[in-house]
Amino acid sequence: MDAKLEQDIRAEFEPQIRACAHPQELVVHLLRAIQREHGWVPDEGVELAARLLGLQPIQVEEVATFYDKIYRRPVGRRVIHVCDSICCWSRGEQEIRAHLEARLGIRLGETTPDGVFTLLPTCCLGACGRAPAMQVGFRLYGELTPDRVDRILDEERRAAGQGDPP
Repeated sequence: MDAKLEQDIRAEFEPQIRACAHPQELVVHLLRAIQREHGWVPDEGVELAARLLGLQPIQVEEVATFYDKIYRRPVGRRVIHVCDSICCWSRGEQEIRAHLEARLGIRLGETTPDGVFTLLPTCCLGACGRAPAMQVGFRLYGELTPDRVDRILDEERRAAGQGDPP
């Protein structure tokens, strides 16, 4: 991590840390801020969070690896979380996942060669009534069909500044 990012994170969080009776409550917020600025949370980000909060790095790492929306390795500019809960599974998640993999040319856990999309499973998006569902960034999409997925991917690719898909 560069010095400017560390300085910005310190400036944003030190007042909150001083005002908080239990600074460890800020672990997720701090990790998300690091991720927002860096794209993911490298080891240096875990160490920075630990230093700022007065924790051991392993305590921060435990939180970082618990949440599937905290990325501990580089990801694409658009992360697609495919819900594989029982509701989504029973309403076609496997077909949607297979379509995503074929369309993107990657499997779960991988990133497209152009760095735009990373495809990840998630256990629940809380959209059971709109199953099958996926989330791209902070946008939730439900009632998915292969055609709808194609339209969403095209929109997300354009939003990522990549123009039309190959």
